[in-house]
Amino acid sequence: MTTLPGLPHLSPGAIYCIGRNYAEHAKELNHPIPKSPIIFMKPACSLLEDGGSVIIPKGTHNVHHEAELVVAIGKGGKNIPKSSAFDHVAGYAIGIDITARDIQNQLKDAGKPWLLSKGLDTFAPLGTFVLPESIDNPHNIQITLSVNGEIKQNGNTSDMLFPIDELISKLSEYFTLRPGDLIYTGTPEGVGPLAHGDVVYASIQNGLSALSVNVSAS
Repeated sequence: MTTLPGLPHLSPGAIYCIGRNYAEHAKELNHPIPKSPIIFMKPACSLLEDGGSVIIPKGTHNVHHEAELVVAIGKGGKNIPKSSAFDHVAGYAIGIDITARDIQNQLKDAGKPWLLSKGLDTFAPLGTFVLPESIDNPHNIQITLSVNGEIKQNGNTSDMLFPIDELISKLSEYFTLRPGDLIYTGTPEGVGPLAHGDVVYASIQNGLSALSVNVSAS
């Protein structure tokens, strides 16, 4: 992926991800509600465009879907105030954080980072971005995901523990944000397993940004 879908003037930069940003998702995995954002990253090789195939590698037997709103940064900055955070947004898209849950649990038990469970090739499907003016209220965006036509996730960004402007501000405290950087903002409840042959469809706002991928085992 050389440019961001729908934003051809931007190339993909850093991929920041937020864990457990919805209380019900934290609860469904028996995790405590975080008091501050849980931040991790994915490498560029994990990006996958609409119509591609998620590859389940050998060595994992429990790969989950996690539908998320993705924010693209259009104007970089450091220590961005929450009050001006939305001035730095270039667009919004649907994305899926693919997670090898069995590997993740092993890593967590060993006190190790999550990278090998979150950042594998094709583990960050990404839909087409829409401009900010296409969204009336970014804190009221419906997120849905279906597997083989059956709805699995149906949530709303109004339930985020840490809203978009707060995430941008907080990330910029630690990192200098640059144009093309992406923020996968966390997933609502309903995550679940994927298997070879599955067809996954995810969208925000009834298809305003949509994404369809196949699942294939290596």
